[in-house]
Amino acid sequence: MNRKDFIKSASLLAGGAAIAPAAVRANPAFAKRTGNVMKLKKGVGFGMIKEDLPLVDKFKLAKDLGFDGIEFNSPVEFSIKELMDARDKSGIVIPSVVNKDHWSKPLSDPDASVRQFTIDSVATSLNDVKELGGDTVLVVPGVVNEKVSYEIAHKNALESVRKLIPHVEKTGMKIGLENVWNNFILSPIEAKQFVDEIGHPLIGWYFDIGNILRYGWPEHWIETLNTRIVKLHAKEFSRKKMNDEGLWKGFEVDLLEGDNNWPIVMKTLKEVGYKGEWLTVELNGGDRDYLQKVSGQLDRIFSL
Repeated sequence: MNRKDFIKSASLLAGGAAIAPAAVRANPAFAKRTGNVMKLKKGVGFGMIKEDLPLVDKFKLAKDLGFDGIEFNSPVEFSIKELMDARDKSGIVIPSVVNKDHWSKPLSDPDASVRQFTIDSVATSLNDVKELGGDTVLVVPGVVNEKVSYEIAHKNALESVRKLIPHVEKTGMKIGLENVWNNFILSPIEAKQFVDEIGHPLIGWYFDIGNILRYGWPEHWIETLNTRIVKLHAKEFSRKKMNDEGLWKGFEVDLLEGDNNWPIVMKTLKEVGYKGEWLTVELNGGDRDYLQKVSGQLDRIFSL
C-alpha cells in the first residue's frame, strides 16, 4: 500500500470511530445499543515492580495483582525473545513502550546529528513494540531550555516527527507524544495544533493526566485533544505539596489523594470516546503490597 492509500484508509477508519460520540449525543437509543462504555485496561511500568524476581515472575506478579499490561522503556534492555516468553507464560501483554532517548537527546535539539540519533532510536522502538505485540511508542516531542528557544524547538520537533512517518507507516505502529515538564507545548490548543500540523492518523497524544496539574486541568486537555489521545498515563499531583514543600514534592501523593478530579476526568474521557483502552500508572515503584494498593486505586478510578 502506498502512502497516499495508507493515509486515506486510516483516515476513513478514524473518521468512522469519530461518528459514535455524535450519534450517542443525538440518539440515546444508539447509546444503549452500543453501550457507550469506555473499556479500560490497567497497565504498570516495568520499573515500578521492585520485587527481586526473575523476569517471568515479575510478569506473573503483575498479572496476579490485577494488571493487564506492562510498559517497558525502549530500546529494550532484554531480548525480544525473553520478553515474548515472559508475556506468553504469564498472559500479560506489552501494549506500549517508552522511548528512552528522547529526553537526553531531544528531537528538538539544534544539532541535526542529535536529532537523527533519536529518530533512529524511535524507529527501533517502533519495531520493538510491533514484535512485542503492542501498538504505541511514547515520545517526548521536544525540550525548551535556556539554550534552545521555543521557536527553534517547535520547528525542529515538527521536522523530526515528520521524519518518523515512514517508520510509522512501515510498522503500522502509533507514536504518542507526551506532555512532560519540558517547557514546550504548554496548552491543550497548542497540543492539538501540533498533532494536526503533522496530520497523520497514527501520530497522536500519549496524555499524562498527572503531569498537567502543575499548570492546568486534565479534563480541559482531554476535551480539546479528544480523539487525538492514543494512550493515557496516570499519576497524581498535589499543588499544595508543591507550594509548601517544593516543586517535585507534588508527585509524592497517592492516587485519589491529590488534585485530580477523577470523576470529572473519567466523565470527560467517556464523552470524547477514548478508544486507547489503556490507563497505565507511572509512579514510584514498590513491593507486592504497594503494587496491590495501586491496582486497587485504579479499580476505584475505573468505577467512577
